[in-house]
Amino acid sequence: MTELRENYLAFARVLPDTRVFYAVKANPSPEILKLLAELGSSFDVASVSETEAVLAAGASPERISYGNTIKKESEIARAYRLGVTLFAVDCEAEVEKVARAAPGSRVICRIHCDGSGSEWPLSRKFGCEPEYAPDILEQAHRLGLVPHGISFHVGSQQHNVEAWDRALASTAAIFRACAERGIALAMVNLGGGFPARYARKTPKLDAYGKAIFRSLRRHFGNGIPETIVEPGRGLVGNAGIIEAEVVLIAKRSPEDPVRWVYLDIGKFHGLAETIEESIRYPIRTGKDGSELAPCIIAGPTCDSVDVLYEKTPYMLPISLAIGDKVLIEAAGAYTATYSSVGFNGYPPLRQYVI
Repeated sequence: MTELRENYLAFARVLPDTRVFYAVKANPSPEILKLLAELGSSFDVASVSETEAVLAAGASPERISYGNTIKKESEIARAYRLGVTLFAVDCEAEVEKVARAAPGSRVICRIHCDGSGSEWPLSRKFGCEPEYAPDILEQAHRLGLVPHGISFHVGSQQHNVEAWDRALASTAAIFRACAERGIALAMVNLGGGFPARYARKTPKLDAYGKAIFRSLRRHFGNGIPETIVEPGRGLVGNAGIIEAEVVLIAKRSPEDPVRWVYLDIGKFHGLAETIEESIRYPIRTGKDGSELAPCIIAGPTCDSVDVLYEKTPYMLPISLAIGDKVLIEAAGAYTATYSSVGFNGYPPLRQYVI
């Protein structure tokens, strides 16, 4: 929890005029939500359950943004009854649902942007094309909602500190287009993308803050709007470690130079982000410092997709043995929430907060 506190304060220091809305989906542990609420954080939620968890942690509904653009109308209505009045949309049909279920609410239109440079790019599942956003926001205005701003996401675990520039150029153009229609937007949601420290080296948070501010000044001049960020991984990723055990070490032929190392945790038990080997977790063993050799790392289930690292084998100590413990570091985000409930009889990943 100490590292979480330090991470939050770092965001507050690097982006002093930007409010932090923690992306609850990264890790909804009640202890994490309570600490962040006490520190003054706001929250980005994707469901009614996350909304209720944030309220239970002590945050007021004014500190909640319902950032999921795919919501049942009944879910919008429930969140509205709980006091939430800020919703993300990315199409006219979603605007109509919000207008019916949460009249008078503020809406932010999410636009699609290029996620190049990220380890976990986001697809076209979310966000309209930028030129369509003014029409969506004008419709919101006609239906009695408050067109409040624009949001985007540059891709999770983004290594390019300049990745926000192109999206902010599009956002500024939307602000101008809306102003010509008599609609004054007030907020830019800069999304997430701020990286945790995995095996690959990443720029420091300060570099992101400076690059984002330069882009805001470049595209908005002296009229910089209210800004918020939605870090998830960047806040909690470094603040978690998974202890795993080596179940089996095998070779597929006597002359094969690459060993298969099977752990008691895999894709179905919290390590889903190893899909396509996108996220490469640091792994520490009690035999670090001894001679290394390439390994394929896999999980324990009977599903052949449960292989963590094969395209790029992992270097582990030759002396690693069955029964040894290994520590998977930077595992605080998207692990407990991705863990399955009982696949192959394995229990969900347990989480201990210290």
